[in-house]
Order: sequence, then C-alpha cells, then structure tokens
Amino acid sequence: MNYELDHEDIRDSLRRLCADFEGPYWRKCDREQAYPGEFVQALTDAGYLAALIPEEYGGSGLPISAAAAILETIHHAGSNAAACHAQMYTMGTVLRHGSEQQKQQYLPAIADGSLRLQAFGVTEPGSGTDTTALRTTARRDGDDYIVNGQKIWTSRAEHSDLMLLLCRTTARDQVEKKTDGLSVLLVDMRDCDEKSLTIRPIRTMMNHATTEVFFDNMRVPAENLIGEEGKGFRYILSGMNAERILISAECIGDAKWFTDTSSRYASERKVFGRAIGQNQGVQFPIAKAYAQMRAAELVLREAVRLYEAGGNPGEEANMAKMLAADASWAAAEACVQTHGGFGFAEEYDIERKFREARLYQVAPISTNLILSYIAEHVLGMPRSY
Repeated sequence: MNYELDHEDIRDSLRRLCADFEGPYWRKCDREQAYPGEFVQALTDAGYLAALIPEEYGGSGLPISAAAAILETIHHAGSNAAACHAQMYTMGTVLRHGSEQQKQQYLPAIADGSLRLQAFGVTEPGSGTDTTALRTTARRDGDDYIVNGQKIWTSRAEHSDLMLLLCRTTARDQVEKKTDGLSVLLVDMRDCDEKSLTIRPIRTMMNHATTEVFFDNMRVPAENLIGEEGKGFRYILSGMNAERILISAECIGDAKWFTDTSSRYASERKVFGRAIGQNQGVQFPIAKAYAQMRAAELVLREAVRLYEAGGNPGEEANMAKMLAADASWAAAEACVQTHGGFGFAEEYDIERKFREARLYQVAPISTNLILSYIAEHVLGMPRSY
C-alpha cells in the first residue's frame, strides 16, 4: 500500500491540465464571482473527482494519498479545488453508511460526473460548530420526511444536484445523548420545488460559491435516509478525518505556490542595485514559512500513513490541518510582504490566493476547535465547551 503523497504520474498530468487554467481564468472567475465550471468539468472528465470511489462503482479506487496529491497539485499550480473538492469526499458518507441500493444508484453517476454531490448541509446560523444544537427538523410522514429549517455556509448548493443534509429526527430533549436523534438525508435538489427549497448566495471575500439554504415543508423520500435514523452524527464524524487530510493537502499546495512565487520574485527584483532576496529581512520570512510547510507536510504524511493502514487518526489529521493552514497563511504573508505594492495588484494573483488561504484558519473547522480537541482528547485536559 502506498503511504506516500508522491504519485508523480498523477501530479504530472494534473500540472498539464492546470496549465489550461492559468491566472487570467481564475481572475475572471474571481472578479465575476463565477463558478469555475470549465475547470470542474475538466477534472471530472479526467476522472480526478472520482479518485476515492471504488472501481466497482465506476471510480478509480485510489488511496487517500492519491486524492491528497491531486488537491495539493491543483493548489500548487495556482488553481483552486474548493469549487469541487467536496465531490471527492462527501460521497464517503454514502459509501460507508449507505445501503447497497443507494450505492448502486448514486455512486456510478457521481463517478462519471452525471450527478454532482458537492453540497453538505450541516452548519446553521444559530448553532455554528455546535452541531448537536442544530434546529433543522425532519418529520416522518408516510413514505417521506418533511424537512423544515435553515442551513448556512452550504457551499456549492447552486452547482450540485445532491445535498447531504444533517437534520434532527428526534427532539434534543427526548434523547439521552445530545448526539443522538440526528439523521442524514440525501436530498435530490432537482426534485425540490422553489417553495420548499430556497438557495440564496452569500457574497464573500473570496469566490467560494457559498449559500444559505431554507427548507419549507420540503419532502424527501424516506428511502433517501442514509444508514439508521438517529445515528447521523456519528456518520458525519466518520468522514471528518478524511476531510481534514484533504484540506491539509490543499493548504500545503497553497504554501508551495506562495513560497515559489516569493523566492522567484526575491531573486529577480532589484532595488538599490541588488536582488531584494539578498536581504535577510526578505529571505528569512520566506525560509521560515517554507520550514513550517515542510513540518506540516510531514505530519500530513503521518496522518495519511495511519489512515491508509486502516486507522482513525484524529490527532494527526487535526494537527495536519491546523499546521498546514498556519503554514499557508505564513507563506501568504511573506509573499505579500516580499512583493510590496505589487502583492496587492490583481494581475499577480497573490491577493486572490491570499484571500483564499485565509479561509482555512476558520473552515472547515476553526483552529481554536482543533486546539480544544488536542487539549481534551490527546492531553486529557477538561472539556472546554
């Protein structure tokens, strides 16, 4: 089994694909807050978004190290996989906990791109990361569930056919554990009318295609329940280590892009008759950011090794995500500072990547919550929330 992140054959072909989507393409999408549909379609056609789907369901059946290599390479090339990365790992809930009928019905279509599963409805305005406090409900009515409530920060809902929706099927005051009574529904948004499902885009500082979603007596077939009713919280948790690993890989790719860009510019840019990279005040922040990236990369490799060995590396996956996000942000800061005023100019792509990199201090999980996890579950300290 391959525990490495190398996969050079995948990286080489991806670099060629990304060469068709260079800075001008991403700047145009960013300026217009447009979804990079052509880029997503190219990844789909090449089979990259089906990397983790088993071959029996039409995917490539690759290990998570290959998926990490795909996402890292996309970001290292200056592109942005956030437009579609959920297509790679959100299907894992169906794969791990869905019935065989659901797998046969949905996974082949997700693999060939005829169905998009990119939307993940969990967070709500009133609960944030306190998932067990969510208020969206699903009430059984014959052969359907009737869903009412609201989600926020549901990215790519406008560009997805299917949504994984976490909702409460048993009231919180009627369960022994607050994590009980939550269920996962696979919502086919193509079947929902405009009155029962409303999607409103949220314009943000980066082009992230995120939305808030409202459910008003939305009917979902009961056969679309994933796994057992009331056990959805643990189904969602089971996929979070994979998500952390893959987001970490994106951050590593960003850090490499920033560091390559900084080093190249510092070596070429001359002020007072010498390259600015000769000045320790310029080169040290770049070198330090590189060291941070390499350290984060090593933790990520360990998380991948443990995951591919069949483990559930919560400690390593969370630390990798935190360290990689910190490394990408340090590299972004160094890149802007190295370029001075040019770092704020749209045509250099730095300000766009800078805004995109900032997201991962907050999403898909806040750095503070990772620190809380480490304190409680690794160091044995009292729960802080």
